[in-house]
Amino acid sequence: MSKKEISRLEFLKAGALSTAAIGSGMLGQTFRQSQRKKSGFGDAKNVIFLVSDGMSSGTLALADLVKQRQYGEKSNWIKLYESDREYHRGLMDMASLNSVVTGSAAAASSWGSGHRINNGAVNMSPEGEEYKTICEIFRDAGKATGLVTTARITHATPAGFGINMPARGMEDEIAEQYAERGYDLLMGGGARHFSADSRGDGKDLYSVFERNGYTVARNKTEMNRATRNSKLLGLFYDSHLPYTVDHKTLSDLQSSVPTLAEMTKSALDRLNRNGNGFILQVEGGRVDHAAHGNDPAGLVYDQIAFDDAIKEVMDFTDGRDDTLVILTTDHGNANPGLSGLGSGYGDSPAMLDTIQDYRHSFEWMYGEMGYHWSDDSLSGITVKDIMDHVEYAMNTKITREEGLMLKQSFQGKYRSPFRNRQQPSGVLSGVLANYNGINFISTSHTADYVEIAAWGPGSDRIPTFVRNTALFDLMVDMADVRAYAEG
Repeated sequence: MSKKEISRLEFLKAGALSTAAIGSGMLGQTFRQSQRKKSGFGDAKNVIFLVSDGMSSGTLALADLVKQRQYGEKSNWIKLYESDREYHRGLMDMASLNSVVTGSAAAASSWGSGHRINNGAVNMSPEGEEYKTICEIFRDAGKATGLVTTARITHATPAGFGINMPARGMEDEIAEQYAERGYDLLMGGGARHFSADSRGDGKDLYSVFERNGYTVARNKTEMNRATRNSKLLGLFYDSHLPYTVDHKTLSDLQSSVPTLAEMTKSALDRLNRNGNGFILQVEGGRVDHAAHGNDPAGLVYDQIAFDDAIKEVMDFTDGRDDTLVILTTDHGNANPGLSGLGSGYGDSPAMLDTIQDYRHSFEWMYGEMGYHWSDDSLSGITVKDIMDHVEYAMNTKITREEGLMLKQSFQGKYRSPFRNRQQPSGVLSGVLANYNGINFISTSHTADYVEIAAWGPGSDRIPTFVRNTALFDLMVDMADVRAYAEG
Protein backbone atom coordinates (compact mmCIF):
# COMPACT_ATOMS: atom_id res chain seq x y z
CA MET A 1 0.00 0.00 0.00
CA SER A 2 1.34 3.40 -0.99
CA LYS A 3 1.85 6.32 1.36
CA LYS A 4 -0.86 8.17 -0.55
CA GLU A 5 -3.32 5.33 0.13
CA ILE A 6 -2.41 5.30 3.84
CA SER A 7 -2.90 9.05 4.05
CA ARG A 8 -6.30 8.75 2.38
CA LEU A 9 -7.38 6.00 4.78
CA GLU A 10 -6.27 8.05 7.75
CA PHE A 11 -8.18 11.04 6.40
CA LEU A 12 -11.35 9.02 5.86
CA LYS A 13 -11.04 7.52 9.35
CA ALA A 14 -10.67 10.98 10.86
CA GLY A 15 -13.65 12.18 8.85
CA ALA A 16 -15.78 9.26 10.06
CA LEU A 17 -14.92 10.03 13.65
CA SER A 18 -15.81 13.67 13.14
CA THR A 19 -19.13 12.68 11.58
CA ALA A 20 -19.82 10.32 14.47
CA ALA A 21 -19.09 13.10 16.92
CA ILE A 22 -21.54 15.40 15.16
CA GLY A 23 -24.17 12.67 14.91
CA SER A 24 -23.92 11.90 18.61
CA GLY A 25 -24.81 15.49 19.40
CA MET A 26 -21.38 16.90 20.26
CA LEU A 27 -21.85 19.81 17.90
CA GLY A 28 -22.77 22.84 19.99
CA GLN A 29 -22.47 21.00 23.31
CA THR A 30 -19.93 20.54 26.04
CA PHE A 31 -17.69 17.52 25.54
CA ARG A 32 -18.84 16.22 28.92
CA GLN A 33 -22.08 15.04 27.37
CA SER A 34 -20.32 12.48 25.18
CA GLN A 35 -19.07 10.84 28.37
CA ARG A 36 -22.47 10.69 30.07
CA LYS A 37 -24.49 7.51 30.34
CA LYS A 38 -27.03 7.30 27.55
CA SER A 39 -30.56 8.04 28.68
CA GLY A 40 -32.88 5.08 29.05
CA PHE A 41 -36.53 4.50 28.26
CA GLY A 42 -38.70 5.79 31.08
CA ASP A 43 -36.26 8.50 32.16
CA ALA A 44 -38.64 11.28 31.08
CA LYS A 45 -41.49 11.70 33.52
CA ASN A 46 -42.59 14.81 31.62
CA VAL A 47 -42.46 15.94 27.99
CA ILE A 48 -42.69 19.58 26.88
CA PHE A 49 -42.94 20.25 23.14
CA LEU A 50 -42.39 23.85 22.05
CA VAL A 51 -43.38 24.86 18.50
CA SER A 52 -42.85 28.24 16.90
CA ASP A 53 -45.21 27.63 14.00
CA GLY A 54 -43.86 28.67 10.60
CA MET A 55 -40.47 29.82 11.89
CA SER A 56 -37.90 30.10 9.14
CA SER A 57 -34.27 30.38 10.23
CA GLY A 58 -34.42 34.05 9.26
CA THR A 59 -37.25 34.57 11.76
CA LEU A 60 -35.11 33.19 14.57
CA ALA A 61 -32.25 35.48 13.55
CA LEU A 62 -34.44 38.58 13.19
CA ALA A 63 -36.00 38.11 16.62
CA ASP A 64 -32.59 37.64 18.20
CA LEU A 65 -31.23 40.77 16.53
CA VAL A 66 -34.21 42.88 17.56
CA LYS A 67 -34.12 41.54 21.12
CA GLN A 68 -30.45 42.42 21.39
CA ARG A 69 -30.89 45.90 19.95
CA GLN A 70 -34.11 46.78 21.77
CA TYR A 71 -33.77 44.94 25.07
CA GLY A 72 -30.02 44.47 25.36
CA GLU A 73 -30.03 40.68 25.53
CA LYS A 74 -29.99 37.72 23.21
CA SER A 75 -32.98 35.46 22.72
CA ASN A 76 -33.30 32.52 25.09
CA TRP A 77 -33.09 30.15 22.13
CA ILE A 78 -29.66 31.54 21.21
CA LYS A 79 -28.64 31.71 24.88
CA LEU A 80 -29.30 27.98 25.03
CA TYR A 81 -26.75 27.42 22.28
CA GLU A 82 -24.20 29.49 24.16
CA SER A 83 -24.89 27.94 27.56
CA ASP A 84 -23.31 25.11 29.53
CA ARG A 85 -26.66 23.32 29.60
CA GLU A 86 -26.40 19.92 27.91
CA TYR A 87 -28.53 20.06 24.80
CA HIS A 88 -28.99 18.68 21.32
CA ARG A 89 -29.12 20.73 18.15
CA GLY A 90 -29.91 19.54 14.65
CA LEU A 91 -32.12 19.76 11.59
CA MET A 92 -35.41 18.00 10.88
CA ASP A 93 -37.09 16.83 7.68
CA MET A 94 -40.74 17.91 8.00
CA ALA A 95 -42.15 16.59 4.68
CA SER A 96 -45.76 15.43 4.69
CA LEU A 97 -47.02 12.27 3.00
CA ASN A 98 -47.95 14.05 -0.22
CA SER A 99 -45.54 17.00 -0.43
CA VAL A 100 -42.08 18.19 0.51
CA VAL A 101 -43.80 21.44 1.56
CA THR A 102 -45.84 20.57 4.63
CA GLY A 103 -48.89 22.11 6.20
CA SER A 104 -49.25 22.57 9.94
CA ALA A 105 -51.80 19.77 10.38
CA ALA A 106 -49.60 17.17 8.71
CA ALA A 107 -46.54 18.46 10.55
CA ALA A 108 -48.13 18.26 13.99
CA SER A 109 -49.64 14.87 13.16
CA SER A 110 -46.19 13.49 12.35
CA TRP A 111 -45.24 14.25 15.96
CA GLY A 112 -48.67 13.47 17.35
CA SER A 113 -49.08 10.00 15.89
CA GLY A 114 -45.76 9.00 14.32
CA HIS A 115 -47.20 8.90 10.79
CA ARG A 116 -46.77 11.15 7.80
CA ILE A 117 -50.18 12.14 6.48
CA ASN A 118 -51.50 14.24 3.62
CA ASN A 119 -51.57 17.99 4.06
CA GLY A 120 -54.87 19.12 5.52
CA ALA A 121 -55.75 15.99 7.51
CA VAL A 122 -55.25 15.51 11.25
CA ASN A 123 -53.86 12.12 12.36
CA MET A 124 -55.75 10.22 9.66
CA SER A 125 -54.49 8.21 6.71
CA PRO A 126 -55.74 8.85 3.14
CA GLU A 127 -57.90 5.72 3.58
CA GLY A 128 -59.50 7.13 6.72
CA GLU A 129 -57.58 5.15 9.34
CA GLU A 130 -57.39 7.02 12.66
CA TYR A 131 -54.03 6.96 14.41
CA LYS A 132 -53.99 7.07 18.21
CA THR A 133 -52.60 10.42 19.30
CA ILE A 134 -49.89 11.13 21.80
CA CYS A 135 -52.22 13.03 24.14
CA GLU A 136 -54.52 10.00 24.24
CA ILE A 137 -51.53 7.78 24.99
CA PHE A 138 -50.28 9.95 27.85
CA ARG A 139 -53.83 10.36 29.19
CA ASP A 140 -54.42 6.60 29.17
CA ALA A 141 -51.09 6.13 30.99
CA GLY A 142 -52.34 8.35 33.82
CA LYS A 143 -50.30 11.41 32.87
CA ALA A 144 -51.67 14.94 32.60
CA THR A 145 -52.18 16.46 29.15
CA GLY A 146 -52.09 20.09 28.07
CA LEU A 147 -52.25 22.18 24.89
CA VAL A 148 -51.42 25.90 24.80
CA THR A 149 -51.42 28.17 21.75
CA THR A 150 -51.76 31.75 20.58
CA ALA A 151 -53.90 30.49 17.70
CA ARG A 152 -57.36 29.00 18.05
CA ILE A 153 -57.12 25.91 20.26
CA THR A 154 -58.99 24.12 17.46
CA HIS A 155 -56.24 25.03 14.97
CA ALA A 156 -53.96 22.55 13.25
CA THR A 157 -50.96 22.35 15.58
CA PRO A 158 -52.67 21.73 18.94
CA ALA A 159 -55.18 19.45 17.22
CA GLY A 160 -52.29 17.46 15.77
CA PHE A 161 -51.33 16.30 19.27
CA GLY A 162 -54.77 15.09 20.33
CA ILE A 163 -57.42 14.93 17.59
CA ASN A 164 -58.42 12.77 14.61
CA MET A 165 -60.17 14.63 11.81
CA PRO A 166 -60.29 14.23 8.02
CA ALA A 167 -59.89 17.99 7.49
CA ARG A 168 -58.25 20.56 9.74
CA GLY A 169 -60.95 23.13 8.89
CA MET A 170 -63.58 21.15 10.80
CA GLU A 171 -62.95 23.24 13.90
CA ASP A 172 -66.44 22.94 15.41
CA GLU A 173 -65.99 19.17 15.28
CA ILE A 174 -62.48 19.44 16.73
CA ALA A 175 -63.84 21.41 19.69
CA GLU A 176 -66.45 18.72 20.28
CA GLN A 177 -63.83 15.98 20.12
CA TYR A 178 -61.77 17.83 22.75
CA ALA A 179 -64.80 17.60 25.04
CA GLU A 180 -65.00 13.85 24.42
CA ARG A 181 -61.31 13.18 25.00
CA GLY A 182 -61.02 14.97 28.30
CA TYR A 183 -57.53 16.46 28.17
CA ASP A 184 -56.59 18.31 31.32
CA LEU A 185 -55.80 21.73 29.96
CA LEU A 186 -56.66 23.67 26.79
CA MET A 187 -55.64 27.33 26.46
CA GLY A 188 -55.65 29.76 23.55
CA GLY A 189 -58.16 31.42 21.26
CA GLY A 190 -61.13 30.02 19.35
CA ALA A 191 -64.09 30.80 21.61
CA ARG A 192 -66.32 30.93 18.55
CA HIS A 193 -66.07 27.15 18.18
CA PHE A 194 -67.36 26.54 21.73
CA SER A 195 -70.17 29.09 21.97
CA ALA A 196 -73.76 28.24 21.05
CA ASP A 197 -74.10 31.69 19.50
CA SER A 198 -71.42 31.09 16.87
CA ARG A 199 -71.37 27.32 16.27
CA GLY A 200 -73.21 26.08 13.21
CA ASP A 201 -75.10 23.46 15.22
CA GLY A 202 -75.95 25.78 18.11
CA LYS A 203 -74.33 23.51 20.71
CA ASP A 204 -73.11 25.10 23.93
CA LEU A 205 -69.76 23.39 24.48
CA TYR A 206 -68.98 25.62 27.44
CA SER A 207 -71.74 23.84 29.37
CA VAL A 208 -70.46 20.46 28.20
CA PHE A 209 -66.96 21.20 29.49
CA GLU A 210 -68.29 22.53 32.80
CA ARG A 211 -70.37 19.37 33.29
CA ASN A 212 -67.22 17.38 32.63
CA GLY A 213 -65.45 19.07 35.54
CA TYR A 214 -63.63 21.89 33.76
CA THR A 215 -63.17 25.42 35.02
CA VAL A 216 -63.78 27.81 32.12
CA ALA A 217 -61.64 30.96 31.97
CA ARG A 218 -62.42 33.72 29.48
CA ASN A 219 -59.72 36.25 30.44
CA LYS A 220 -56.37 36.52 32.20
CA THR A 221 -57.90 37.25 35.61
CA GLU A 222 -60.11 34.17 35.46
CA MET A 223 -57.12 32.07 34.37
CA ASN A 224 -55.11 33.22 37.38
CA ARG A 225 -58.00 32.71 39.79
CA ALA A 226 -59.06 29.29 38.50
CA THR A 227 -58.64 26.44 40.94
CA ARG A 228 -55.62 24.23 40.38
CA ASN A 229 -57.66 21.14 41.29
CA SER A 230 -59.84 21.05 38.17
CA LYS A 231 -59.31 20.75 34.47
CA LEU A 232 -59.08 24.07 32.65
CA LEU A 233 -60.54 25.40 29.42
CA GLY A 234 -59.09 28.86 28.80
CA LEU A 235 -60.42 30.68 25.73
CA PHE A 236 -59.28 34.28 25.61
CA TYR A 237 -60.42 35.51 22.19
CA ASP A 238 -63.09 34.72 19.64
CA SER A 239 -60.55 33.73 16.99
CA HIS A 240 -56.74 33.77 17.22
CA LEU A 241 -55.17 35.79 20.04
CA PRO A 242 -54.07 39.28 18.94
CA TYR A 243 -50.54 39.83 17.73
CA THR A 244 -48.01 40.82 20.37
CA VAL A 245 -47.31 44.15 18.66
CA ASP A 246 -51.01 45.04 19.13
CA HIS A 247 -51.05 43.59 22.64
CA LYS A 248 -48.17 45.90 23.60
CA THR A 249 -50.05 48.95 22.30
CA LEU A 250 -53.60 48.34 23.57
CA SER A 251 -54.14 48.34 27.34
CA ASP A 252 -57.43 46.46 27.16
CA LEU A 253 -55.66 43.50 25.55
CA GLN A 254 -52.94 43.59 28.20
CA SER A 255 -55.51 43.32 30.98
CA SER A 256 -57.67 40.62 29.40
CA VAL A 257 -55.48 38.41 27.17
CA PRO A 258 -52.59 36.48 28.73
CA THR A 259 -49.26 36.26 26.97
CA LEU A 260 -47.91 32.93 25.78
CA ALA A 261 -45.38 32.97 28.62
CA GLU A 262 -48.16 33.56 31.18
CA MET A 263 -50.22 30.70 29.76
CA THR A 264 -47.16 28.44 29.73
CA LYS A 265 -46.33 29.18 33.37
CA SER A 266 -49.94 28.57 34.40
CA ALA A 267 -50.00 25.30 32.45
CA LEU A 268 -46.78 24.05 34.03
CA ASP A 269 -48.01 24.92 37.52
CA ARG A 270 -51.19 22.92 36.91
CA LEU A 271 -49.87 19.91 35.04
CA ASN A 272 -46.95 19.43 37.42
CA ARG A 273 -49.46 18.58 40.16
CA ASN A 274 -49.92 15.17 38.55
CA GLY A 275 -47.51 12.81 40.28
CA ASN A 276 -47.31 10.58 37.20
CA GLY A 277 -46.04 13.40 34.98
CA PHE A 278 -47.45 15.18 31.96
CA ILE A 279 -47.17 16.15 28.32
CA LEU A 280 -47.52 19.80 27.31
CA GLN A 281 -47.45 21.28 23.83
CA VAL A 282 -46.88 25.03 23.57
CA GLU A 283 -47.36 26.75 20.21
CA GLY A 284 -46.45 30.25 19.07
CA GLY A 285 -49.12 30.00 16.39
CA ARG A 286 -49.21 33.57 15.19
CA VAL A 287 -45.58 33.53 14.06
CA ASP A 288 -46.89 31.51 11.12
CA HIS A 289 -49.74 33.92 10.46
CA ALA A 290 -47.41 36.91 10.44
CA ALA A 291 -45.14 35.10 8.00
CA HIS A 292 -48.08 34.38 5.71
CA GLY A 293 -49.02 38.04 5.99
CA ASN A 294 -45.42 39.23 5.48
CA ASP A 295 -45.87 41.36 8.60
CA PRO A 296 -42.38 42.11 10.04
CA ALA A 297 -43.45 43.46 13.44
CA GLY A 298 -46.15 40.83 13.84
CA LEU A 299 -43.53 38.19 13.08
CA VAL A 300 -40.66 39.45 15.22
CA TYR A 301 -42.62 40.30 18.34
CA ASP A 302 -44.62 37.08 18.34
CA GLN A 303 -41.33 35.20 17.99
CA ILE A 304 -39.99 37.16 20.96
CA ALA A 305 -43.18 36.32 22.90
CA PHE A 306 -42.54 32.65 22.09
CA ASP A 307 -38.98 33.13 23.31
CA ASP A 308 -40.37 34.37 26.63
CA ALA A 309 -42.28 31.08 26.90
CA ILE A 310 -39.00 29.22 26.29
CA LYS A 311 -37.62 30.99 29.37
CA GLU A 312 -40.53 29.72 31.49
CA VAL A 313 -39.71 26.16 30.39
CA MET A 314 -35.98 26.64 31.00
CA ASP A 315 -36.73 27.88 34.50
CA PHE A 316 -39.08 24.94 35.12
CA THR A 317 -36.46 22.40 34.05
CA ASP A 318 -33.53 23.96 35.93
CA GLY A 319 -32.25 21.43 38.45
CA ARG A 320 -34.50 18.66 37.10
CA ASP A 321 -33.48 15.55 35.20
CA ASP A 322 -36.96 14.15 34.53
CA THR A 323 -38.25 16.36 31.70
CA LEU A 324 -37.61 16.02 27.97
CA VAL A 325 -37.96 19.37 26.18
CA ILE A 326 -38.18 19.59 22.38
CA LEU A 327 -37.90 23.04 20.83
CA THR A 328 -38.58 23.39 17.11
CA THR A 329 -40.84 24.58 14.31
CA ASP A 330 -43.10 22.70 11.93
CA HIS A 331 -41.96 24.30 8.67
CA GLY A 332 -40.47 27.45 7.24
CA ASN A 333 -42.73 30.21 6.01
CA ALA A 334 -41.96 33.11 3.67
CA ASN A 335 -38.23 32.98 4.60
CA PRO A 336 -37.74 36.57 5.79
CA GLY A 337 -34.37 38.18 6.22
CA LEU A 338 -32.64 41.49 6.83
CA SER A 339 -31.07 42.64 3.57
CA GLY A 340 -27.74 44.37 3.40
CA LEU A 341 -28.53 47.91 2.27
CA GLY A 342 -26.49 51.11 1.97
CA SER A 343 -22.77 51.57 1.50
CA GLY A 344 -21.02 48.58 3.06
CA TYR A 345 -24.49 47.44 4.21
CA GLY A 346 -24.20 50.15 6.84
CA ASP A 347 -27.84 51.25 6.67
CA SER A 348 -29.28 47.90 7.72
CA PRO A 349 -28.99 48.17 11.55
CA ALA A 350 -30.81 51.50 11.76
CA MET A 351 -33.42 50.29 9.28
CA LEU A 352 -34.10 47.21 11.40
CA ASP A 353 -34.54 49.44 14.45
CA THR A 354 -37.53 51.16 12.83
CA ILE A 355 -39.83 48.25 13.63
CA GLN A 356 -39.39 49.04 17.31
CA ASP A 357 -41.65 52.03 16.63
CA TYR A 358 -44.44 50.07 14.90
CA ARG A 359 -47.70 50.49 16.78
CA HIS A 360 -49.72 47.76 15.12
CA SER A 361 -49.83 44.70 12.93
CA PHE A 362 -50.94 44.57 9.32
CA GLU A 363 -54.03 42.72 10.56
CA TRP A 364 -55.02 45.59 12.84
CA MET A 365 -54.49 48.13 10.06
CA TYR A 366 -56.53 46.08 7.60
CA GLY A 367 -59.35 45.98 10.14
CA GLU A 368 -59.29 49.75 10.41
CA MET A 369 -59.49 49.95 6.62
CA GLY A 370 -62.34 47.47 6.35
CA TYR A 371 -60.22 44.92 4.52
CA HIS A 372 -59.63 41.20 5.18
CA TRP A 373 -56.77 39.24 3.64
CA SER A 374 -59.28 36.86 2.02
CA ASP A 375 -61.09 39.68 0.20
CA ASP A 376 -60.59 39.94 -3.55
CA SER A 377 -60.39 43.71 -3.43
CA LEU A 378 -61.11 46.85 -1.44
CA SER A 379 -63.05 49.70 -3.04
CA GLY A 380 -63.37 53.32 -2.05
CA ILE A 381 -59.84 53.64 -0.67
CA THR A 382 -57.65 56.57 -1.65
CA VAL A 383 -53.89 56.82 -1.85
CA LYS A 384 -53.93 59.33 1.01
CA ASP A 385 -56.04 56.98 3.16
CA ILE A 386 -53.46 54.26 2.66
CA MET A 387 -50.52 56.53 3.37
CA ASP A 388 -52.17 57.78 6.56
CA HIS A 389 -52.96 54.28 7.79
CA VAL A 390 -49.41 53.10 7.15
CA GLU A 391 -47.94 56.14 8.86
CA TYR A 392 -50.04 55.59 11.98
CA ALA A 393 -49.77 51.81 12.25
CA MET A 394 -46.15 51.40 11.17
CA ASN A 395 -44.89 54.87 12.10
CA THR A 396 -43.47 55.10 8.58
CA LYS A 397 -44.06 57.77 5.96
CA ILE A 398 -44.22 56.20 2.51
CA THR A 399 -44.18 58.02 -0.82
CA ARG A 400 -47.23 58.72 -2.96
CA GLU A 401 -45.84 56.37 -5.60
CA GLU A 402 -45.65 53.60 -3.00
CA GLY A 403 -49.17 54.46 -1.84
CA LEU A 404 -50.38 54.10 -5.43
CA MET A 405 -48.82 50.63 -5.70
CA LEU A 406 -50.66 49.66 -2.53
CA LYS A 407 -53.95 51.05 -3.83
CA GLN A 408 -53.54 48.95 -6.96
CA SER A 409 -52.90 45.87 -4.86
CA PHE A 410 -55.99 46.50 -2.70
CA GLN A 411 -58.02 46.82 -5.92
CA GLY A 412 -56.57 43.61 -7.35
CA LYS A 413 -54.79 45.47 -10.16
CA TYR A 414 -51.14 45.24 -9.13
CA ARG A 415 -48.96 42.93 -11.23
CA SER A 416 -45.70 41.26 -10.20
CA PRO A 417 -43.51 38.71 -12.02
CA PHE A 418 -44.15 36.32 -9.10
CA ARG A 419 -47.94 36.37 -8.80
CA ASN A 420 -47.70 35.41 -5.11
CA ARG A 421 -46.39 38.93 -4.49
CA GLN A 422 -49.38 40.81 -5.97
CA GLN A 423 -51.64 40.81 -2.91
CA PRO A 424 -51.59 43.71 -0.40
CA SER A 425 -49.46 41.88 2.18
CA GLY A 426 -46.72 41.15 -0.35
CA VAL A 427 -46.78 44.69 -1.75
CA LEU A 428 -46.99 46.37 1.68
CA SER A 429 -44.06 44.37 3.05
CA GLY A 430 -42.09 45.15 -0.12
CA VAL A 431 -42.76 48.87 0.29
CA LEU A 432 -41.78 48.78 3.97
CA ALA A 433 -38.60 46.87 3.12
CA ASN A 434 -37.31 50.15 1.70
CA TYR A 435 -37.44 51.48 5.27
CA ASN A 436 -36.88 48.45 7.55
CA GLY A 437 -34.69 46.27 5.30
CA ILE A 438 -36.79 43.12 5.89
CA ASN A 439 -37.99 41.23 2.84
CA PHE A 440 -39.89 37.97 2.30
CA ILE A 441 -39.67 35.52 -0.60
CA SER A 442 -43.39 34.62 -0.63
CA THR A 443 -46.52 34.42 1.49
CA SER A 444 -46.38 30.60 1.67
CA HIS A 445 -44.81 27.72 3.54
CA THR A 446 -41.39 26.57 2.38
CA ALA A 447 -39.65 23.20 2.21
CA ASP A 448 -36.84 24.10 4.63
CA TYR A 449 -35.20 21.57 6.90
CA VAL A 450 -36.09 23.09 10.26
CA GLU A 451 -34.17 23.92 13.41
CA ILE A 452 -34.58 21.52 16.34
CA ALA A 453 -33.12 21.80 19.83
CA ALA A 454 -33.75 19.58 22.84
CA TRP A 455 -32.61 19.00 26.39
CA GLY A 456 -33.36 16.55 29.15
CA PRO A 457 -33.59 12.74 29.05
CA GLY A 458 -33.87 11.53 25.47
CA SER A 459 -32.29 14.56 23.86
CA ASP A 460 -29.08 12.54 23.48
CA ARG A 461 -30.98 10.03 21.32
CA ILE A 462 -31.94 12.52 18.61
CA PRO A 463 -29.68 12.36 15.55
CA THR A 464 -28.31 15.56 14.08
CA PHE A 465 -30.60 15.10 11.09
CA VAL A 466 -33.94 13.57 12.04
CA ARG A 467 -37.20 12.61 10.34
CA ASN A 468 -40.26 14.29 11.90
CA THR A 469 -42.07 11.03 12.77
CA ALA A 470 -39.13 9.84 14.90
CA LEU A 471 -40.03 12.35 17.62
CA PHE A 472 -43.29 10.54 18.35
CA ASP A 473 -41.39 7.33 19.09
CA LEU A 474 -38.85 9.22 21.17
CA MET A 475 -41.52 10.81 23.38
CA VAL A 476 -43.48 7.59 23.80
CA ASP A 477 -40.40 5.54 24.69
CA MET A 478 -38.71 8.09 26.92
CA ALA A 479 -41.93 8.45 28.93
CA ASP A 480 -42.35 4.64 28.93
CA VAL A 481 -45.93 4.76 27.66
CA ARG A 482 -45.47 2.48 24.63
CA ALA A 483 -47.93 -0.04 26.12
CA TYR A 484 -50.69 2.54 25.74
CA ALA A 485 -49.89 3.41 22.13
CA GLU A 486 -51.90 0.56 20.60
CA GLY A 487 -55.61 0.62 20.01
